[in-house]
Amino acid sequence: MITFRDIQIKFGQFHAIKNLNLDIKEGEFFTFLGPSGCGKTTILRSLVGFIQPTSGQIMLGDRDITNVPIEKRDISMVFQSYALFPTMNVYENIAFGMRVKKASKEEVDREVRDIARKVDLKEEQLVKKVSELSGGQQQRVAIARALVLKPSILALDEPLSNLDAKLRVQLRNELKNLQKKFGITTIYVTHDQEEALTLSDRIAVFNQGIVEQVGTPHEVYNQSKTEFVCNFIGDINQIDPRIIQNSGLKEWVTPGKIAYIRNEKVSLLPLPGKDAVQLKGTIMDQEFYGLYSKYVIEVAGGGLLKTIEKETGLARHQVGDEITMYVHAGDILQY
Repeated sequence: MITFRDIQIKFGQFHAIKNLNLDIKEGEFFTFLGPSGCGKTTILRSLVGFIQPTSGQIMLGDRDITNVPIEKRDISMVFQSYALFPTMNVYENIAFGMRVKKASKEEVDREVRDIARKVDLKEEQLVKKVSELSGGQQQRVAIARALVLKPSILALDEPLSNLDAKLRVQLRNELKNLQKKFGITTIYVTHDQEEALTLSDRIAVFNQGIVEQVGTPHEVYNQSKTEFVCNFIGDINQIDPRIIQNSGLKEWVTPGKIAYIRNEKVSLLPLPGKDAVQLKGTIMDQEFYGLYSKYVIEVAGGGLLKTIEKETGLARHQVGDEITMYVHAGDILQY
């Protein structure tokens, strides 16, 4: 269990972390999510020991590690740039931490080869310079170098951001599988909402040094607690007040509140349930993505709504078509 208790971090007059209280469970894949400059990397670096909190405590179980030196925290970190040694080969990079700790030559060799197998690095790759490896292979080396020390916590600071989109998705899956295999508590920093939703057991959404919400991916996405979280996670419609006033939605939306609905919750097929509301509109724009299409619809009476429709091989809607949409009032988020 990792506990951040009343953590504040200041740099001069700048308040990077305002008052953080957060618990992370043992064995959890926990993600710090938020835009650039929100404080997520700052709090990760304070956990590892690179940054000293201005006030508060960081606990690892019953142990206060707030002022413990980096090398005694039992935490390994994988940096955004991987921070591998370009003059060393793969084997030497992975072995570096163990050699610093004065492990025997036999133990180093055994552990390096064992961890290399577990992260799918082949024997012949161990003798290569890291500059000869692909981005994905370099990431595996960085993770192997961190895991070979058998830390209790693995900290990852945007480790996929330097990779192309297809490789990011592939390695995202590998990262999750590795974490399950080792059962290690993993703290992951990213600004990528898709990464956070697919990888995490729980997510903390940061905004200007404050945690706006902590929850499972499902909770953060479908039950966003604040307007910031609602807008930051996924694609969403802010419902024009004219749409509410000219439809059955006015029975469900509290006057004076701003209403939102996620794009995929606007259906072009009838929905069951007492809270299903029907809307008429005209398609103004369409984007085809292969697996699905996105539509922008002008609702009768004023206002636009965006929706997503999966490709089924049936006739597709076209710009100019008059259509009927359906929404569940229970899917509307209000702030």
